[in-house]
Amino acid sequence: MYLGIDLGSTNIKAALYDTDMNPVDRRSIPVSYIRENGFVEFNAQEYAENLIVLLAEMLHKNNVDFVAEISFTGQAESLVMVGKDGKPLMNAISWMDERSAAECSELEKLFSKEECEKVTGQQAVLPTWPATKILWLEKNRPDVFKNTQTYMLLKDFVVFYLTGNKVSDMSIATFSFYFDIYKKCYWKKMLDAIHITEDKLPSLTEPCTVAGNLKEDIFKQLGLKCTAKVNVGTLDHFAGMIGTGNIGEGKITLSTGTVMAMATFSKEPADEINGVAMHYGFLPDTHIMLPVAESGGVSLEWFKNSCMPNTSFDEINKIIKDRKRNNILFLPYLVGTNSPEFDSRASGVFWGLRGEHDAFDMAYSVMEGVGFLLRKNCEHISQNGSTVKSIIATGGGSKSDVWCQLQADITNLPVMIPKEKEAACLGAAIIAAVSDGKIESFEKASQLIEFEKVFKPSGDDALEEKYKRFNMLYEFSCDLK
Repeated sequence: MYLGIDLGSTNIKAALYDTDMNPVDRRSIPVSYIRENGFVEFNAQEYAENLIVLLAEMLHKNNVDFVAEISFTGQAESLVMVGKDGKPLMNAISWMDERSAAECSELEKLFSKEECEKVTGQQAVLPTWPATKILWLEKNRPDVFKNTQTYMLLKDFVVFYLTGNKVSDMSIATFSFYFDIYKKCYWKKMLDAIHITEDKLPSLTEPCTVAGNLKEDIFKQLGLKCTAKVNVGTLDHFAGMIGTGNIGEGKITLSTGTVMAMATFSKEPADEINGVAMHYGFLPDTHIMLPVAESGGVSLEWFKNSCMPNTSFDEINKIIKDRKRNNILFLPYLVGTNSPEFDSRASGVFWGLRGEHDAFDMAYSVMEGVGFLLRKNCEHISQNGSTVKSIIATGGGSKSDVWCQLQADITNLPVMIPKEKEAACLGAAIIAAVSDGKIESFEKASQLIEFEKVFKPSGDDALEEKYKRFNMLYEFSCDLK
């Protein structure tokens, strides 16, 4: 048996697979947060303990007392401050916490945008990054700053909790903002700026490698007869790539949930300045582009909740499936900044409304607008590092046939829907099976991936014209700011 574990922000998910990667059982448990004064924190010790309870229940239910290997995936930036006794000194600071806005401004004065992108692959200094949180701790929690023996990202801490070894896989270290993704080392200039030394951080390791074995007390709590290998795994988006068979250049694994994230391999050697968010990949010496549009699925969710609160998503899909395309344009710039422009001036717009239109026509235009934003990113990726040949859709958006067909028509790319919905957990389990030698390679594993639907582009010339008008409306709306 192999365990794939997704250390999520909303839920901790665990999935048990046999040697043929057939799912045996899946379970999840919600994550609790402490939200006060704009801070977002959680108890990291409790998080790890809850994981053990979840796994013990699942293994007991399925009469499993031996697991060959456990592999992890999940969120990246949440920060844990560990003391000399190996326990957190305070609540973990979630990636959603934005307390370090002032520290972002301070670091922006020290580092140019070009330097940050050249080293970290990231294009902006954000409160999300752990580097900014560490600087905040020095100013606001000097007791914690002084007594922290090791700053760990959440997955690092869970692996440490299980094995006693302090390691950080480089695909996760990417999201610290103090890791050089091209030289594969910690960025000393940034460490100096946030006043810590490298010995305050876990040692670096390649993604998808074994960190160690389960400690004796842990495997006994799990009801196992003996220990199991623990694999550091990789980022959730990257595990999703593995779980959908996206292991080489040319495919985008698209996740449309609240945000829209697009993961694809870059050509190598990767350009250090290309205008696309770049990360260290899950394969050695590779890089993955991961542009994110914050106004992805949230645009449709916002419209439904605001204008169609008593209408289900299923009903929306059913009605608009048979509607003719209309002339409404929607700019889905409702939240934050979005790739590829990162333009803070942009805002949401409905344009072209007439008396004959209703809420379903508007819902259709919202889906279409998000599809146009997807195409802009696909074109930006193709211009700056990787030719896109197909899209593998996951997340809530992949459940809508209407939306998937629209994405295929707009991008002129086939959109494929994998049979396995928990792609990240499956990807983590595949990592374990490849590491354990049960599956020869990720290439062999990709042959096991099945797709239940493929949406082929229709070649609609009217959509091409509408896409041009979408871009013109975006430019015009920005000129008005």
